[in-house]
Amino acid sequence: MSEHEHGHQHQSHKDIVKRLKRAEGHLRSIVTMIEDSRPCVDIAQQLHAVEKAVCQAKRVLIQDHIDHCLEHTVEALATGERASLEDFKQITKYL
Repeated sequence: MSEHEHGHQHQSHKDIVKRLKRAEGHLRSIVTMIEDSRPCVDIAQQLHAVEKAVCQAKRVLIQDHIDHCLEHTVEALATGERASLEDFKQITKYL
């Protein structure tokens, strides 16, 4: 059974959730900026900040997954299990 099927949580997930909730609030404030007809340069700057925050959250998630799951993948391959390798390949597509 792959980790995707039974779910798992890494230590970094709590931090990632905090980062994403902060970005979510920031994104809502950007919508308000647009509705309030704020200058496009200001809006673009804030969108850039949210984009960077989301990219960083993704990077932390993927790096943590690779760090914690690589050992499991290597062990699984030694026993002939291919599902772990497929999970590993899948997440690297998002780098």
